[in-house]
Amino acid sequence: MNRKTSRYAPPAEPSRIPGNGGKGPFNYLTVAVLGGIFILGIALGIVFSSSASFSPENIASREAIDRSAPNPELCARYGASAVVSDMRVFLTFNPFNVYLSQPRMQPGCVIRRNNWAILEQRDLVTSTDVRQCRNRMNTFGYTGDIGDKPAIDCIYQNDGAGNLFLNQPGFGAPPPESEQF
Repeated sequence: MNRKTSRYAPPAEPSRIPGNGGKGPFNYLTVAVLGGIFILGIALGIVFSSSASFSPENIASREAIDRSAPNPELCARYGASAVVSDMRVFLTFNPFNVYLSQPRMQPGCVIRRNNWAILEQRDLVTSTDVRQCRNRMNTFGYTGDIGDKPAIDCIYQNDGAGNLFLNQPGFGAPPPESEQF
């Protein structure tokens, strides 16, 4: 039986793409190159998005805060470094409004209760200051160099609100507090 073919009819054999042996549009080398580019792109994205700058404008780690504290060695030995925010609050009553000044951020140190003697020995606080602060169940914190008239305050540890960053769903129970000041 003779079959007539039209010049518009598809060819009898399947179409083959030159150079890939008829295995489809992609071969193993192409897939490997595209996969490598994809992995390299993810790696570069992670590197660029997670790079931290330790300039004074960007405090990104506890170590940077510890280094910035006044008298870092003394602060680490007798207390803990802190970021101190000085801000003024203005209240009006007729009409009632609350106004806040621009906060001033500076490095500071919180001294543990059992280490207050270091402040007394340097004549930075008096025994009356210590007694009043102890009666209110507070502790001392300071800003500035301890050898050059630091600003020392009796400060109150506020645990009422808790740490809302640690109580996020899916993160498990918060770790127990390691230091009580």
